[in-house]
Amino acid sequence: MFTSVVVANRGEIARRIFSTLTNLGIESVAVHTDADAGASHVAASDRAVRIGSYLSVDDIVAAAVSAGADAVHPGYGFLSERASLASAVEAAGLTWIGPPPAAIDAMGDKIRAKAIVAAAGVPVVPGASGAGLSATEIAEAALAVGLPVLLKPSAGGGGKGMRRVTDAGALLDEIAAAQREAAGAFGDDTLLVERWVTRPRHIEIQVFADRHGAAVHLGERECSLQRRHQKIVEEAPSTLLSPRQRSAMGASAVAAARSCGYVGAGTVEFIVSADAPEDYYFMEMNTRLQVEHPVTEMVTGIDLVEWQLRVAAGEALPLAQDGVRLDGHAIEARVYAEDPARGFLPAAGPILLLREPTRRSGVRVDSGIAEGGTVGTGFDPMLSKVIAWGPDRSAALARLRAALASSAVLGVRSNVGFLGRLLADPDVAAGRLDTELVDRVASALAEPGAPAEHAAAVAAALALALDLEPGARPGEAVDSWDVPGGWRLGTPAETVWQVRLSGRSVTLGVTGRASAATIRVGAGRSGLTDAPGLAASGSFSASGEMVVAAGGSTETWTIGRTGNELWLGRGGDAWRVVPDPALLPGAAAATDAAGPVTSPMPGTVLAVHAAAGDPVVAGQRLVTVEAMKMEHVVAAPAAGTVTSIPVTVGRPVALDEVLAVVMPAGHTAPLPNRSEDSP
Repeated sequence: MFTSVVVANRGEIARRIFSTLTNLGIESVAVHTDADAGASHVAASDRAVRIGSYLSVDDIVAAAVSAGADAVHPGYGFLSERASLASAVEAAGLTWIGPPPAAIDAMGDKIRAKAIVAAAGVPVVPGASGAGLSATEIAEAALAVGLPVLLKPSAGGGGKGMRRVTDAGALLDEIAAAQREAAGAFGDDTLLVERWVTRPRHIEIQVFADRHGAAVHLGERECSLQRRHQKIVEEAPSTLLSPRQRSAMGASAVAAARSCGYVGAGTVEFIVSADAPEDYYFMEMNTRLQVEHPVTEMVTGIDLVEWQLRVAAGEALPLAQDGVRLDGHAIEARVYAEDPARGFLPAAGPILLLREPTRRSGVRVDSGIAEGGTVGTGFDPMLSKVIAWGPDRSAALARLRAALASSAVLGVRSNVGFLGRLLADPDVAAGRLDTELVDRVASALAEPGAPAEHAAAVAAALALALDLEPGARPGEAVDSWDVPGGWRLGTPAETVWQVRLSGRSVTLGVTGRASAATIRVGAGRSGLTDAPGLAASGSFSASGEMVVAAGGSTETWTIGRTGNELWLGRGGDAWRVVPDPALLPGAAAATDAAGPVTSPMPGTVLAVHAAAGDPVVAGQRLVTVEAMKMEHVVAAPAAGTVTSIPVTVGRPVALDEVLAVVMPAGHTAPLPNRSEDSP
């Protein structure tokens, strides 16, 4: 066995591998860039080595050699599926904890992989290779396969660059976008065209092989709950498969592994029609550990990273196929820095407060973040994973929902609240899954309902009122003259705030003290006319949470604050409260520009498609913003004339920063900021 292992990754991925290394008494060596010198994975390691880039083969190998390590574990993501890194590690006299370079190379090209496994008798999705073809020829091939089709980068996975096309007129634009994203993410713009399977379910099989000719599968994982072709909820076992189907798919997965001389942990992914579960088709093989591997670990009791280490060290697999047992049910939810209300666009910001469900029975948290850290736009937006096990599926679902409800991530948008609502969806609860389910329910589940929004407004008003009394707690004497705007002779004055509450304009009024107040909530900037009063009180607990009593109920809220931003958290959801932009200095000047079109996410300007003076039609591309390897096109909201493009290619932009200004046809008066009515 090894004495020292370099993990060529960061965040949650590295920390997960460190945990097994520690359990086995093996030294863990982290690598980090300058930007990550204070990252959580660095603190969790036994030693750390600085590198220039996570994507540099030379940097990784040099770090491993300088650290005197025995082996390199690539984790998942970055260079984990690059045969060049595996070859370089072995050439340096170190052990590569992964499959042979030849197997990575064979399965890393989806076109070649399909041909190899098909020759081994594994069923594949009908499609066509776009290798060496022009965009026009790829479009012709797609039409020959038959719409709808799925465009997929041949060189990579993770959903990046994948595009479903149903309209022949959009084919060329979608092909160009898919090629651009594939080139940016994988350095190769070759595409694969596949027929779209109706009501598809995504089921993958975990396989393992050793250097002695043995190969087994460890059951399946259902990964049908996805957005942007990326998984957000995974479970084991699948509700779709019978024992006979599981055995058949497992045998096909093992055949796929054997077909390329595989060694180590791998995942064979299949697409299955919910209407015809007997038919399954090979999609691809991931030549690495998967993000969702914990659900397999929880139902098999096997530490997959330990198996990887032992197989890489030359040991035989500890179990034969008939020794593999599945116990209970496990479900994983991926926590992402993203905004479900904005189409799951990536988010960024400081982590002001973090509460993770680390001490709940049957719940596991694999996390790569820490309170006080910052989520940037340079890496994948996944923050952590919450995994729950139960003796059956309903028990696992209940544990996972409760764990998510007890979580809080404040300071940056996340999908925690959305995940809780998704798991409560009737179709999800019943196991009626397909890869389009999230798209169908996303808009309805993106935000909590109106009662929760009103409760957040009340909590915000009390938090603001408490802030007027620095350091005060209920029961302490506070000089009324020291409380600005909250007291006067005669009738108590009402303190009023106009704020943006998660994108909505809200007017808040507080009369009295936070420990015994009357709260009024008005929509928009129209003020508090006719808004009813609500008796409420707020106080801080010893742990810094705010306890709000209002309307006959008592709720506990987590609180985070930075600058002008106030964040409130409850039940996994988070609300951002900021001063209304209309009241900020310079707001009038900003709106005088008329018709600002703003960035829906923090990122970098990838392309500018228009110039000042250009006439545009509604929906015409203005600017493309990229963040975390994902592109988003910002379009003209109406026909008119571009009066300003204040950004340039390569410039970083913030959330809601003005990208362009369009004067709609027929309008001469200034228009409000387009972002004001967005969630």
